[in-house]
Amino acid sequence: MNSGHDVVVIGGTGVDTTAYVPSLPLPYADTYAVPPVVDRIGNTGSGVALGCHALGLRVRLVDLIGDDPQGRFIRAHFEARGVETGWAPAPQGTRRSILLVGPDGRRTSLFDPRAAAGERLPRELYLDAVRVARHVHVSITDFSRHVYPDLGPGSISTDLHDWDGENDHHRDFAYSSDLVFLSATALGPRRDEVMRDILARGRARAVVCTEGAEGCHVLDENGLRGFPAAPLPGPVVDSNGAGDAFVSGVLYGLLSGRSLDDSIPLGALAGAHACTSEGTHENPIGEPDLLDRAERLGCLPVSAVRR
Repeated sequence: MNSGHDVVVIGGTGVDTTAYVPSLPLPYADTYAVPPVVDRIGNTGSGVALGCHALGLRVRLVDLIGDDPQGRFIRAHFEARGVETGWAPAPQGTRRSILLVGPDGRRTSLFDPRAAAGERLPRELYLDAVRVARHVHVSITDFSRHVYPDLGPGSISTDLHDWDGENDHHRDFAYSSDLVFLSATALGPRRDEVMRDILARGRARAVVCTEGAEGCHVLDENGLRGFPAAPLPGPVVDSNGAGDAFVSGVLYGLLSGRSLDDSIPLGALAGAHACTSEGTHENPIGEPDLLDRAERLGCLPVSAVRR
C-alpha cells in the first residue's frame, strides 16, 4: 500500500517541567533546594510520535496547542527533529505537567490538561492523512475521541495509561481501537477482567497491559500470556516516557511485518532505554540500536510465557 505516513498520531502534546526531588512521596517542607528545574517536551502523543520517528517510521502528529511560550516550544522541537505536524489553536493554552522525579527514577505527575468543553480538532489537519496512513494512534485527550468516526476500518491504537476500568473518559478509546495499551497501576486484581472486557465489548483484537519492571501481559484470540521486562542498558535515571517508548517500539515491530509476540520485546527494549535517560522524550532509541540490542539479547523470535 502506497501511504504517505506509517503512523498518524492524534493529540497529546505538552510541556513537562521536571524537578528532581530527594524522595517520593515528598514530605512537607516550606522549601527544598533541587537541581536545575527543566522544561522539556512531554505528554503521550509527543512520546509516541518522536519514538516512532526515531525508529524510522514516517510520522504525522496533529494537535491543539496554545499561542503561548509552551506552544512555540513544542512547534520548534518537532520542526528541529523533522517530524511532520499539523497544529490548530487552543485558546485556553498548551497542556502542561509538573513532574517530580525521585532518586530511583520514579515520578509523580501533576497534569494540567487545559481542556475546554466542546473543542474539536479541525478535520483538515488529519482527514487526508488518516485515509491513507498505515496506522493511527489516538491519544486520550478529550477532543481526540471525536475523530474515531473518520478513521474507518483501518488499524488504530490507543493508550489508556492508568485507567481503573471504570472512568467513563476512557471508554470511547478502549472500545474503539484495534490495539489497546494500558497500565496495571490502578487495576489490582481486576487486571485480567478489565482486559477481557475491552476485548469483548469493543473492536480490539489485542490488549497489552504493562506492569513496569514486571513486564507486561497480552490478551488476544490466542489467550492471555506474559512477557518479561527488558534488561536495563544502564542505571535508571528517569522513568518518564517509558510507556510511550514501549508503544512506539511495539508499533515499529508491527509495521515492520512482525507478529505482536515478536513486537512486544522491541517495545520492552525501547521502554528500558527511556528509563536510562533524563527527560520524558529527549533521547528515544533509534532503529539500529534497538535491533542491535534485540539481536544481542536474543529477543527475536520470542517465546512468551503462557498461562
